Amino acid sequence: MDGLADRLDDYTSDCRARVAFEVLGNRWDSVVVFTIAAYGPTRPAVLLTRIGGISPKVLNDALRRLEYNGLVERRPYQEAPPRVDYVLTDAGSALVEPMRVMAAWATRYADAVLEAQERFGTRETSRRSRASRRPR
Repeated sequence: MDGLADRLDDYTSDCRARVAFEVLGNRWDSVVVFTIAAYGPTRPAVLLTRIGGISPKVLNDALRRLEYNGLVERRPYQEAPPRVDYVLTDAGSALVEPMRVMAAWATRYADAVLEAQERFGTRETSRRSRASRRPR
């Protein structure tokens, strides 16, 4: 397997490579990063509109998490009324290309994954049904 086993240590529980997967493990974080990458510095209200389907609280949580992880920078402006926008850091910008690769993977394999999930769910439902009919 072309040395795959030799590289296994690169993905153990305490390895640094896992950081890349963990920082975008939340459902909305990658969407926020990709939206800011597409439009540049963006205000939260504009992000809500552009993303759609996300609540202000969930967006705020995502922005805080992304800021905590060093992927976005919060830029407040001393204006009346106060204004804040978010911009990607170098680390956030560097994630866009791997995200595009993941999107290409999803385009190619999403149907297969969804079909597998459906088969598994059907199998589990059937298994539970048989188990509940057994005499105790």
